[in-house]
Amino acid sequence: MERLYAFPDNSKHFHQFDSDQRIKEHSAYKQAKAGDAEAAFRLVTELSIEFIKALAGKFPPGVIYVAPFAQEATGDNAIPLLLSILCAQVLNGSNETDIVQQQRVYHTGADPMERLRLRPSFEGWVTPDASYVLVDDVVSMGGTLAELANFIQLNNGKVLGSITLVNAGRTTAFKPNKKHIRLLQERFENEIKTIFGIHTSALTANEASYLVGFKTADEIRNRCLKAEKETDLRLLSKGLG
Repeated sequence: MERLYAFPDNSKHFHQFDSDQRIKEHSAYKQAKAGDAEAAFRLVTELSIEFIKALAGKFPPGVIYVAPFAQEATGDNAIPLLLSILCAQVLNGSNETDIVQQQRVYHTGADPMERLRLRPSFEGWVTPDASYVLVDDVVSMGGTLAELANFIQLNNGKVLGSITLVNAGRTTAFKPNKKHIRLLQERFENEIKTIFGIHTSALTANEASYLVGFKTADEIRNRCLKAEKETDLRLLSKGLG
């Protein structure tokens, strides 16, 4: 499925930390990342309950909080789901668990080109005209949440924004610089869509900023080939080859 829609211009994005150091240092992190729901609950409540409470009024009551069910190499990451459940409870919304990620993408440890290549896809029921807020533990390039936002909008849902524990991107914005989009369209025309399945206008800020560093489509393709090999080696090192 092509990524056609970007986050809406009026979407709001909130994050607690600029790096993942704090959550990685938490005693429950490894268990939570490996799928332990109790550990994820402890991590989120101990680190982030005040952050969540401070978001009261940022989104209207009754919105639906939904998290990508990311499949990490060591198991199902339980943090995004527990975070979305707590956001729904504290912020007077509801939680959605019917929308699920279809395949493992193994973004942990991946570089920007690997992340662009390894696009997740989603399936499930989207309530038409309902308002959604996307929730995740850590974002870097923003691609996973961008794919989820695209899926919801393709199915006639509304995306109001996102809540994350960590936004580790070079820029914490999701909407790209208009100058970057214009430059990419002039330089590559439809090549971004052809190579990645992403419309240039639907790139995240960090994706667009990264791709601006390439001068030709052949440079991008060559880097993609290298990234494919890097992904294979990374997964082999985890026993997933």
